[in-house]
Amino acid sequence: MPLVVATMLCRAPGVYRPQSDTWLLADVLARGDYARGRRVLEICTGSGLLALAAAEGGAESVTATDLSLRSVATTWLNTRRCGAQVRVRRGDLFAPVRGHRFDLILANPPYVPSLARRAPRHRMARCWDGGIAGRAFIDRICAEAPKHLAAAGMLLIVHSSICDEQQTLRQLKQHQVEARLLASTTEAFGPVLRARAALLERHGLIRVGQRHEQLIVIGGWLTTSAGVSSAAAMPSSGAVRPFGLAD
Repeated sequence: MPLVVATMLCRAPGVYRPQSDTWLLADVLARGDYARGRRVLEICTGSGLLALAAAEGGAESVTATDLSLRSVATTWLNTRRCGAQVRVRRGDLFAPVRGHRFDLILANPPYVPSLARRAPRHRMARCWDGGIAGRAFIDRICAEAPKHLAAAGMLLIVHSSICDEQQTLRQLKQHQVEARLLASTTEAFGPVLRARAALLERHGLIRVGQRHEQLIVIGGWLTTSAGVSSAAAMPSSGAVRPFGLAD
């Protein structure tokens, strides 16, 4: 995405600011040219950066959803300022698009382990808290995304290795999605993870003294009834492509 678009983004208080995970997923999206000619859905859109990247990448259509009213308003404003044709809907994950299918689904959900079962009341915490083990939203996406993928549909999801990417791969496979790790990058803990590090250590979610995480992007392709992937462009051998945030 050109720097001019990124600098044009506005962000209301309480809206997630695009960070390393957002840029990593945007990088994968651009390098794979995955949006071109496809009907794209971005869930947990935040400021709308990935929706804009999909529109810029030649998507046939783009829809963005978020539970936060502030995020919906921010995405609507950003897409209009950039002249992008993006439908913006408010609701919980796939609820606003129930009954619709897409060729590509993009997801950067909240995934920081909070060790709490209830959604946080603090607005900013809602941007990153992912419940027990950080998988509250990831598990739902693994189960619900296949119902919203078209016959040759594809899912791109980014989260931390702290949340166990192997569990994501297993769950997607259970729902007839052939998934592979597409990209990863190592990042130092940000303020939220640093503040929770001791708690995460006690619960065995990170190693003692660990202060880095891997951000990973998983690509999933809906399989046919014969169990064959519907995507001809699937990377071979499941190899990891360590895309950097800036080349």
